[in-house]
Amino acid sequence: MHLSGRCICPSDPQFVEEKGIKAEDLVIGALESAFQECDEVIGRELEASGQVGGCTALVAVSLQGKLYVANAGDSRAILVRRDEIRPLSSELTPETERQRIQQLAFVYPELLAGEFTRLEFPRRLKGDDLGQKVLFRDHHMRGWSYKRVDKSDLKYPLIHGQGRQARLLGTLAVSRGLGDHQLRVLDTNIQLKPFLLSVPQVTVLDVDQLELQEDDVVVMATDGLWDVLSNEQVAWLVRSFLPGNQEDPHRYCSCGPAWVGASSKPK
Repeated sequence: MHLSGRCICPSDPQFVEEKGIKAEDLVIGALESAFQECDEVIGRELEASGQVGGCTALVAVSLQGKLYVANAGDSRAILVRRDEIRPLSSELTPETERQRIQQLAFVYPELLAGEFTRLEFPRRLKGDDLGQKVLFRDHHMRGWSYKRVDKSDLKYPLIHGQGRQARLLGTLAVSRGLGDHQLRVLDTNIQLKPFLLSVPQVTVLDVDQLELQEDDVVVMATDGLWDVLSNEQVAWLVRSFLPGNQEDPHRYCSCGPAWVGASSKPK
C-alpha cells in the first residue's frame, strides 16, 4: 500500500481490509526495517575495519500530520508545551525488557553458556541460601513466587541491579541499540548481541489534533542529559529560554547551552 492509500499490487485491497492495515503501519514498518538494516551495515563496517562499538538511536519523523518517534536504547524524547510535558518514548533497558530477555534465554539456554541464571531474585544469592525459600521471577511472570535455592541459582543473574544500575549479563545498561556485534562478556566467549535488539519502539503522535504553537518543542537527548535533569527541569529551561529569544533564528539550537549547570535550578 502506498502512503496515499493507493494499492501497489492486485492482492492488496482484500489483504489490507482484512488486516486493518493503515498508512501509519507502513511508516512504523519502514522505521523498524531502517533500524535493522542500519544495524546490519554497522556490523559489516565494524567487521571490515576491525573496530568495535555500539550506540543507542532515537529518530523523529514528521509525516502527513503525524510525528513518529522511534527509539532503540535509553535515549528519550519529550514534547514540551505551555501547560504539558508529554513523553514520546520509553527507555528500553534490561529492567524494562526483563521478560523478553528471560524468554530468549529460556528458548536458547546455550546463550548463557552455563555461566548465568535467567531467573531474577530480589538480591544476589549466596552459598548460605542453598535450600532456603526465596522470591524469584521467570520469563512468564509479572509477579513473584517462591522457590528453594539450588546450585544453579547461585550463578550470576542474566539481569542484575535496579534502575540505572541494571545490567544485561553484567555488561550493558541497554537492551536495544545499534552495533556491538562483537561485544562479549568480560573474560568469556558469551555474546551480548543475541539479546540486544536493533528494532525500535515506535510512538505515534497525531500532531494535527494538538493545535501546536511555535514554542511547543520536542526535546531529544541521550542519557547524558536525562541522568542529570528530569523532564520537568528540561521543560522549565525550554519555557524560560524561548520567550526571551524570539528574534534569534537559532534559538531552538541555542537552548542546549542553557542546560549547562541547570542541575541547580528548581525541580
